[in-house]
Amino acid sequence: MTAQGHRVAALAHHWIGTPYVHQAACRGAGSDCLGLLRGIWCELYGAEPELVPAYSMDWSEPQGEERLWQAALRHLLVKPLAQAALGDVILFRMRSGAVAKHLGVQSSVGAIAQGADARFIHAYSGHGVVESPLSAPWQRRIVARFQFPEETV
Repeated sequence: MTAQGHRVAALAHHWIGTPYVHQAACRGAGSDCLGLLRGIWCELYGAEPELVPAYSMDWSEPQGEERLWQAALRHLLVKPLAQAALGDVILFRMRSGAVAKHLGVQSSVGAIAQGADARFIHAYSGHGVVESPLSAPWQRRIVARFQFPEETV
């Protein structure tokens, strides 16, 4: 575990209770899953890494483009799926064959990386920013794992 991972997880915890608001990134006022990551990024580095264009609830599903994954590759560090650590950014594919369009932050790894105590923080439509168990159904949806860089260029 890195100090950066601990910091990211601690920042994510401060977002819990923020209402779900599509395209928002304001702790306490409103956020979606990307907004949660954008907000944490701003708290770590002071500004967003790139301008985020408006996006629909279906993301880029009609085009079949992995825009969220591509953005993560531009700004985050790729990790092996099996190497879960505190503060990791987790990318989920919500349905088989659909684009990956949900993000969360690993808030607990439990006794083992994918153990019963593993948890993550995410903004979930209808619920807001919550901490959820990284249960088997969620684990099956993970397609990529990233970490925030120690510093930006």
